[in-house]
Amino acid sequence: MGNLYSSASFMEHSSHPDYKYEMDAPTHSHDGVNPSCGDELTLTLRIDNGVVEEAAFTGHGCAISQASADIMAELITGETIEEARRLSGLFLAMIRGEELSEDVFEDLDEAAQLKDISHMPARVKCAELAWRTLEKILSE
Repeated sequence: MGNLYSSASFMEHSSHPDYKYEMDAPTHSHDGVNPSCGDELTLTLRIDNGVVEEAAFTGHGCAISQASADIMAELITGETIEEARRLSGLFLAMIRGEELSEDVFEDLDEAAQLKDISHMPARVKCAELAWRTLEKILSE
C-alpha cells in the first residue's frame, strides 16, 4: 500500500486547500460531523441551473478529511448535480473497498489517491465526511 502522506498532491490539498473559505451567498449549506474523531466541516455550494458553480468548505479535522473535502470541491466544481452525485457514489464505493474499473479511477481523478484508505477502517469516516455531506445537500 502506498503512503498517502508521501503524496505531494495529497499534502498540498491537506495543508493548502484551495476550496477552504467562507463562500459569499451560497445556495446550499450543510454541516457534517464525524463523531468518532471530532472532525467537522460545513460544506457550501452555489448551484445554478443544475450546475455546481462553486463549492467550498470550512471547519477543522485531520489531514485526510481536509484533503478529501478539498479534492471533492475541486472535482465537482463546474459539474452538473447528476454528475456530482455520480462521482460521490463512486468515491464512497471506492472507500468501502468495492472493486471498480480503471475508468472510475480516471473519473475520480485526484480523489482516486484516497482508495488505500479502504484498508484503514479507522480513517474511512474521515475520507467520507465531505462526500456524505455533499450527498445530503444533493438529496435535499
